[in-house]
Amino acid sequence: MRYVPLAFIAALLAGVAVAASSPAGLDALSAYAGTWQTEIEHLNTPYSAAGKEIAMLRNDCWRSADFYACHQYVNGKSAALLVFSYDARRKRYRSCAIPAGSGQGGPCGEVMIRGNVWMFPWQVTANGKTTYFRVINVWTSPDSIDYRQEFSVDRIHWTLMAKGREQRTSGRKHL
Repeated sequence: MRYVPLAFIAALLAGVAVAASSPAGLDALSAYAGTWQTEIEHLNTPYSAAGKEIAMLRNDCWRSADFYACHQYVNGKSAALLVFSYDARRKRYRSCAIPAGSGQGGPCGEVMIRGNVWMFPWQVTANGKTTYFRVINVWTSPDSIDYRQEFSVDRIHWTLMAKGREQRTSGRKHL
């Protein structure tokens, strides 16, 4: 596998902010809402090709009972529906990305939250070999994220695939 689908990456890179004063559970995901200027630098690895991207990412988000969802647009085009759930007893988040246009989504996965650091891990097994991937979002403010995407074959040594920054330009919800 050399390429990770754009819709899945866009879903992962959108990030969600958590600060000490932010709401808990699904309500914390309201930080997703709004429009973001994104910049990413891809490195040449077995799973990514070198290059740079700049895009506008818009998340139209809402909560419905036990779910939080965001319809995500990239450069004005519908890209994916992101659906989140939260198990309050285990304090565990899950996310699923459904790409626009009936494309096949990536697997649903866990969202690991540690203060202002949010990690989206997943793995792919091919020909009996498992490769681990993760996107790490570090919130430097409620309106900016530094992020990186990495892969590993042993979950100890990680290779950088991409790094970037997102800056919210509008639509921040104040809770």
